[in-house]
Amino acid sequence: MKTLEEIQALIGPDMDEVNRCIGERLHSEVVLINQVGTYIINSGGKRLRPIIHLLCARALGYEGRYHVDLAAIIEFIHTATLLHDDVVDGSELRRGRETANNLWGNSASVLVGDFLYSRAFQMMVDIGHMDIMRILANCTNTIAEGEVQQLLNIHDADTTEARYMEVIHNKTAKLFESASELAAVITDQPEPVQQAMARYGMHLGSAFQLVDDVLDYRADSEETGKNIGDDLAEGKPTLPLIYAMARGSAEQSAVIRKAIETGGLEQIDAVREAIESTGAIDYTARCARAEADQAIEALSEIPTSQYKDALSFLAEFAVNRSY
Repeated sequence: MKTLEEIQALIGPDMDEVNRCIGERLHSEVVLINQVGTYIINSGGKRLRPIIHLLCARALGYEGRYHVDLAAIIEFIHTATLLHDDVVDGSELRRGRETANNLWGNSASVLVGDFLYSRAFQMMVDIGHMDIMRILANCTNTIAEGEVQQLLNIHDADTTEARYMEVIHNKTAKLFESASELAAVITDQPEPVQQAMARYGMHLGSAFQLVDDVLDYRADSEETGKNIGDDLAEGKPTLPLIYAMARGSAEQSAVIRKAIETGGLEQIDAVREAIESTGAIDYTARCARAEADQAIEALSEIPTSQYKDALSFLAEFAVNRSY
């Protein structure tokens, strides 16, 4: 596997079924739910979490139907978090398009997010597997905790690397972890394999988020759908900032501290210079590489196949991407 497109082709029939399922289960008699839900679901995302679940299920030899439903559930949960995130952050742009809250307002975005969460749980009940419901219930609860933890960290220049990594694990990596772990559950794998698949997803999700932190200071909006320093503008102390503040000069640390505490991009050039000169970007990239390596190591528990190769590629893609 050399490209994301090749991976998408590998599970093309499965993804076609997932997209059909999403379309069917997204439907509501309430027109606004259809409008907002369809807009955000079709807003150009990579469907990465469903892809991970499908690949893991196939890598473990699954031949049933639940993987399609679970992939759709995972996408609904992810989409609900995006709707809520954009309201909390006051975002106007996601993936280069206007956010739903910018088009329909905060109230509609929050309520459609609630609809997607509740529809996901309806679908879990239809599957009727207690371990699936346990994993996904714990997952959504952990994501909510991560969101609150991130909220508490905003404008807090004393946020530590450990606190920040806890936010990443809870807010971002948890759904990756559940996506891969569920594949082991529906294929009745022994506990060591279930744990290995959960580790794969957790480390992969962490790698993706850390690279996002790097791209926040290196990529342009045409590639990422975000502007340089968007996280800084919101007062979010991400790892490059935390590292640069700890390693920089007193003057550099003071500039970064003020930028985090006040938000805005008035000092973006000085902040970027501090990040570059202290090696904060390289450090964050090395952390992402370590997470990706641990994800690949976790795959040693499963048999060799083209699906396993694709999962390994995703770990490499996570740290080498530019968007």
